[in-house]
Parts: sequence; C-alpha cells; structure tokens
Amino acid sequence: MTPHNASDDSRDDSRWSDLDRPPLNAAALRRALVREGSFYREVEVVQRTGSTNSDLVARAVAGQADEGAVLVAEEQTEGKGRLDRRWTAPPRSGLFFSVLLRPAGVPVARWGWLPLLTGVAVASGLARAAGVDTSLKWPNDLLVTVGGGERKAGGILAERAGEDGVVIGVGINVTLRADELPVPQAGSLALAGAVGTDRDPLLRAVLRALEDWYGRWRAAGGDPAACGLQETYAAGCATLGRAVRAELPGERAIVGEAVAVDGDGRLVIATGEGVQEPVGAGDIVHLRPA
Repeated sequence: MTPHNASDDSRDDSRWSDLDRPPLNAAALRRALVREGSFYREVEVVQRTGSTNSDLVARAVAGQADEGAVLVAEEQTEGKGRLDRRWTAPPRSGLFFSVLLRPAGVPVARWGWLPLLTGVAVASGLARAAGVDTSLKWPNDLLVTVGGGERKAGGILAERAGEDGVVIGVGINVTLRADELPVPQAGSLALAGAVGTDRDPLLRAVLRALEDWYGRWRAAGGDPAACGLQETYAAGCATLGRAVRAELPGERAIVGEAVAVDGDGRLVIATGEGVQEPVGAGDIVHLRPA
C-alpha cells in the first residue's frame, strides 16, 4: 500500500488526495441500488457533513425524504455513536451512511429490533464482500479479529425520525491503518485481513442485505422469531455465552453471563444470584474469563 502522506490532509477538496482511498462512485451506486422494484429510492453521496443521521432525521421530519433514502458521507466531522459518543475517521477511510425506514404495520414495541437487524445485515454483507469473519457485540458493535484479539470495526445507531420513521446510521472502518486508530480497541476491515476494501461493492452488499432482512422482518409484522432474525442474531452475537458487566443508567451495574436475546431484543443476563435480568439499554463490557 502507498504510505499515507500527511500533507494530503490539507487537500481534502481533491477527490484523489489519498490514492489508497478513492472516492465512492455515486452514479454507479445509484444504478445498482435504485431500480424498478427496489426498496431504495435515492442514494446521495456528500463529501463532508457533520452527521448523516442528523441530516437524514431533519429531512425526514420535514417531509423531504422517503423511506429507502440513503445518505452517505465521505467524511463525518460529528459522527454519532451510542451514549452520545463521537465517531471520527479520516476522509474515505470507511463507510459512513444512514438509511430512512418507515416500518408501517409493525408495532412500535418491535422497532427495537431495527439496530439488531441492521447488525445482522452489515455482518452478512461484509462477510460476503470483504471475506472477513465478523461478529456482533450487543447492542450492535461490529467486531473483527486483529492480531488474535477482538476489535471494534463498526457501530450502529438508530434514531427516531418523527412519529413513523427511524433513521439507521452505520459507521464501518474499512482502510483505517494501525497508526490512525482512535483507541487501541478499534480495528478495521483492512487490519482484519479483508480480501477486498473497495468501498463501492462493500456498500452495495451491506445495503442489499439490509433490504433483504428488513423486507423479511416487515413481512412477519416485526416478529423476530418468525422471520429468523432472532435466531440469526443469536448465532452471530459474540456477547452470548460470555461473562459481562452491564453498565446501566443511574450508575447501576449488573454482572453475570449473557444467556439470550429475548423477543424484545433485550440482552438477558444470568446473575450469580440466580436471577435472569433483561437489559434493554446500557453499555456492555465483555469480561475476561477468570
């Protein structure tokens, strides 16, 4: 690979400021994804924005976006993660995109499955297109193996968009190099030995997998068992069977074994006191075996 030239960072307006990181081909993505009978209605690629999620939520609330709208950014300056964390990465080093969903006909109580569904779609799409074994950390960090250890290579964030919409945001580190990692626990598809890091086919594969799973889930009225989502998520979830600590709102914590993901998408933790406690929101820490 060509070494990254730090001076290139001052020329972000050049489409080819880093030859290892060519720009996405927006026209080709639209031809592949926006077609007769497709779920996707528009695919827009912008060079830089604060947050694709914030932008798409605003458009949805203003009635300026239809279900199936996709917004992709080559660079996010204020990318959002769970728990108000920030997600930053060099321009064109990853996939940073959001999709608008309007799951009419699915009870709102089942919308909590959407980020988990997206995790399944992302993992399957990347396994197919990048040849990387991926797993999911509840509630949907994407994990890869780098140097024999688990690293976070991506994350998913769902935000409500008005009464009838949900915007799903996805961030995936694709070509991030070791000296660019924001924290030691981070990783990328390239560092995990991906057979391909061309972002165009990666994005197409992920979006097609998302279309497939979302269609199945909606057809089942959001029932995660009936459409196979619950079983598939459990099979790919690295959290299950592990000793974990759930850090909950109000500075409360639960320690135990993650034993299941229930019908509402909650992580069920079996504590040392013999209680099975479902967790719907919180930060999960994978604990090392004693």
